[in-house]
Amino acid sequence: MEQLRFEYAAGAPAPHRVLVGVVGSGDLEVIIEPGEAGKTLIDVTTSINGYGRVWDAQLNRVFGAGPRPAMKIRIHDFGATPGVVGMRLAEAFEALDDKEPT
Repeated sequence: MEQLRFEYAAGAPAPHRVLVGVVGSGDLEVIIEPGEAGKTLIDVTTSINGYGRVWDAQLNRVFGAGPRPAMKIRIHDFGATPGVVGMRLAEAFEALDDKEPT
């Protein structure tokens, strides 16, 4: 297991908490909580040691597209592929737009 931490510039805090995915074979879990205005912190627990550069590239694609709400994000990857990572993050961001927390 490896622990990774990333930080990105952000806007106002996210409106509510979100949980998507399930830790299981080939899947991953994303937990989002409102963060401190101006920054997003991402903690990744990955089962694949040495995968930091892949995570860095994936998250830079997602968070480099423009400012997002300030969040604290925890990701448990269980060996998920970058495609699954992108899909789960998109699902989590969509859930942030919902009026009701998940």
